[in-house]
Amino acid sequence: MEYVAATADMANAIHDILHATIKTIYPKYYPQEVVDFFCQHHSMEHILEGIASGNMGALMNGNAIIGTGGYDGNHITGVYVLPAYQRQGCGSKIMDCLEAAIFKKFDTILLDASLAAVFLYEHRGYKTVGHGIYDLENDVKLVYEIMEKKLNAQK
Repeated sequence: MEYVAATADMANAIHDILHATIKTIYPKYYPQEVVDFFCQHHSMEHILEGIASGNMGALMNGNAIIGTGGYDGNHITGVYVLPAYQRQGCGSKIMDCLEAAIFKKFDTILLDASLAAVFLYEHRGYKTVGHGIYDLENDVKLVYEIMEKKLNAQK
């Protein structure tokens, strides 16, 4: 597996990965309104903006894109792996690459963790520093962990 910079011609595949992962995994943790919110958030326009920033990557298995990740400054904005490839180290590979890029410029990484991913991040040395709540329609609240990892925590 190789993690490469995402390019515009990968946008459709990345869109499919995001939506397949959200629709498969998130319903186990969140109500439908949250699933819908994330699918709307990860629109083609949003994906193309991430690619244009130069901070979005794609995890390749041969010629197939099986995962994606991105960051903005010192904030990891997302890590998604197709459900069929989860629990095989793919998310960790993406995180290794994102962390290496961020730690070149910053000594702290922040991320907003979905309930599905909190344990993965804790295992990687992230600590919860807050909780976020985002109001959605039908009085549904999206709840997530705000987590950070400091460079010196790796040593």
